[in-house]
Amino acid sequence: MIRILKNRRALSTVVTTLIILVVSILLASVLTYFAINVVSTRTQEEALSVTNQHIWVDNAGVAVGAIMITNTGGRDVVINKITVRGQECTGLTVDDTALPGDVLLFADAPAVAGTETVPIVLSSGSTISIFIDSPDSISTQDVGLTVAFTVFTSQAMYYKETNVQAATA
Repeated sequence: MIRILKNRRALSTVVTTLIILVVSILLASVLTYFAINVVSTRTQEEALSVTNQHIWVDNAGVAVGAIMITNTGGRDVVINKITVRGQECTGLTVDDTALPGDVLLFADAPAVAGTETVPIVLSSGSTISIFIDSPDSISTQDVGLTVAFTVFTSQAMYYKETNVQAATA
């Protein structure tokens, strides 16, 4: 009779240990899930909307490119460089007097008052227009061909294509 009572108590010890083990694993899992959920909802992502890309070439072979960038993400973005057909655009200057809003001019012109150089910080929710003077080696022979704009930031690159258009007066 005593043996039967001891066997029942031995089984209850094993069951109690298993219950404690399962509860501790469930508690650790719930805590890990909660921590990941809190961290992931607090993370703000970088997102740019690159639109209105154009390249025009006049009869003299002078090319001008334009692109508009809107920061639609929840954090500020640093634009490190912009390339056209794989070639980096140099001489970035900012001149907000030419057009309403923030206007960027890519040219080899000397710096004027109110200009900045890359990298450019684009705050969340803001939009800039970018103009490129003589992008890559685009000429009148490229009219109708597709060229690519690539905007590089610290975390991503944004790729857009457009056809080279003939400039009309």
